[in-house]
Amino acid sequence: MARRTSRTARPVSCPCGLPGSYADCCGRFHSGASAAPSAEALMRSRYSAFVMGDVEYLVRTWHPLTRPAELELDPGMRWTGLEILDTGDGSAFHSTGTVTFRASYRGGSLHERSRFERVDGAWVYVDGEFLD
Repeated sequence: MARRTSRTARPVSCPCGLPGSYADCCGRFHSGASAAPSAEALMRSRYSAFVMGDVEYLVRTWHPLTRPAELELDPGMRWTGLEILDTGDGSAFHSTGTVTFRASYRGGSLHERSRFERVDGAWVYVDGEFLD
């Protein structure tokens, strides 16, 4: 009988587009092990949460004043990529920031300038302006 060799599973790449595994990138924010250190990192992690269907993370990282009472994701939506086009402020030295991005999905894309603020030291999504 032939022996099978086991293959080590490759880490799943992160949907946000940065190199590295999901666990080492946005997964650590989703699990609560770390907090996003910048507005851009939060934007990328929120995109990944949409891809992964992580409603709890999306709600947790939404500003309390603009957070919807309910959030239901479309199970048929297939996100295919994220492109960060511009950032304004949003670093460890700021209390607000903006991220302009294009998120592609099967059949189209979403172009938005999102606003972020720090609440109790953590970055949260405030709102966004659609650009197309």
